[in-house]
Amino acid sequence: MLPAPFLLIAALLGACIGSFLNVVAWRVPREESVVRPRSHCPRCGTTLAWCDNIPVLSWVLLRARCRHCGAGISGRYPAVELLCAGLFVAATAAGASSSALPGAPAALVVLAGWLLVGLLLPLILIDLDHLWLPEPLCRWGVVLGLVVTAIAGFQQGDAAGRTLLFWHLLAASAGLLGFETTSAVAQKLLGKPALGLGDAKLAALLGAWLGLTGLGLSVLLSVFSGALFGLLGLISGRLKRGQPFPFGPFLAGGGLAVWMAGNGFWLQRFSDWLGWSAL
Repeated sequence: MLPAPFLLIAALLGACIGSFLNVVAWRVPREESVVRPRSHCPRCGTTLAWCDNIPVLSWVLLRARCRHCGAGISGRYPAVELLCAGLFVAATAAGASSSALPGAPAALVVLAGWLLVGLLLPLILIDLDHLWLPEPLCRWGVVLGLVVTAIAGFQQGDAAGRTLLFWHLLAASAGLLGFETTSAVAQKLLGKPALGLGDAKLAALLGAWLGLTGLGLSVLLSVFSGALFGLLGLISGRLKRGQPFPFGPFLAGGGLAVWMAGNGFWLQRFSDWLGWSAL
């Protein structure tokens, strides 16, 4: 068990990063800079003071209202900040066990986990809002995943580094081509694609970070959770038959679950669920 101060630092940092990711998720679809101008009220345009930008706390103290014009502030902002804080804590715990990158130094695994959260969370939010996964974020995610893989691998020797990098490159390619092929086949059989091309790029990102086994587990988790969501949506009437809904959040959530718990944990879970003695 990690000391409480480390987990507290991770939570505070995660909340601050979550505040920035809210900005990314808002501005990227609008083709605005995520750096300039400074944070401002989207209704009255007033630049926010530092005391109005404290994660979660400012939202509570301001009673979810802009100090200047009284416009409501969505509860999604503190929710994302709290979610990011929790994911940073989970990534820190995963780094301590080194389950995500076996053999890599714990500090590298922690930093890599934070980076992966920072990449996937805005993709989830943007896909939920716009049914769209920005290609630049996915592309940088692939590059950064391969860089992290190379660092982790070559620290264990040249042969280990080359092997690990090869398999993660292969996984990224398999994710991209596999999802694009699935979409193309669905287009021919059903007359419409089953998956967006953004999902293929997100699969490539996960392959670069998680390798073939991790990518496969992420896809399984996303298919199961997405199917359950769709079924519950149909039963409740919130979804109509044939109505599209974003798959990216399920895919990204599956990737984060695999990163945090490790391949071994999920392989055992699937083995237990399906009643298999081995995989």
